[in-house]
Amino acid sequence: MSIFDLKGKVALVTGASSGLGVQFAKALAGQGADLAIIARRLEKLEEVKKTIEGMGVRCFALKCDVLKNDEIRAAVDKIREHYGRIDILVNNAGTARSNPAESQSDEDWNAVINTNLNSVYFVAREVGKVMIAQNYGKIINLGSIHSSAAMATSPLNAYCTSKGGVLMLTKALAAEWAKYNITVNAIGPAYFPSEMTDAVLSNPHFEKIVKTYCPMGRTGKTGELDGAIIYFASDASSYTTGQLLSIDGGWTAI
Repeated sequence: MSIFDLKGKVALVTGASSGLGVQFAKALAGQGADLAIIARRLEKLEEVKKTIEGMGVRCFALKCDVLKNDEIRAAVDKIREHYGRIDILVNNAGTARSNPAESQSDEDWNAVINTNLNSVYFVAREVGKVMIAQNYGKIINLGSIHSSAAMATSPLNAYCTSKGGVLMLTKALAAEWAKYNITVNAIGPAYFPSEMTDAVLSNPHFEKIVKTYCPMGRTGKTGELDGAIIYFASDASSYTTGQLLSIDGGWTAI
């Protein structure tokens, strides 16, 4: 059996109605994991569910707003009741706003921090209770190249703050939960095609930025995050915890 095999495992992916969340769910299903997918748009989740089930694994779709703690608790309870366990969590739900710090509204700042950082903690907290009880778990948080680097060409102050917080939350939970056989890691993508980034990637000015700041001179391609997700979700990473793996074409290397 391959060390990347996930047969018999149950994976929960947040924000799985579109974009990277769908890609992560498909990557895990491709290794045999059964899926639980949550997001606010149930109709989109149902489409994803059909795709995942077409890959020969089970999929349980639930409407859940990760900004509402009561909905998080209810969703985790239902997934545990449905499958009996949760082995893998991919904390993917996120958002972005680009506003100058001096004029940014409280609402925009809070929207980014609540979605990208606070929800990551609250989902991990509830799923962590399940993983502690079963003495096993793999948590993968979605960081960013902006977990460790800002951008002079765009005012991403709230986004960078939230993703920097994800990095330190990852380290803190890794240290705290290692005794329960739970690993907590993060991936740090650069710019990949998704519903959230389509407008940015189609901007000719941004293409020049990528060619300047990314040694590979291009954005990421669909599927280029799959290996990292599978690694952190599988027993291949059994002695790896508290780490951020940047998948960025060398962006953070310079």
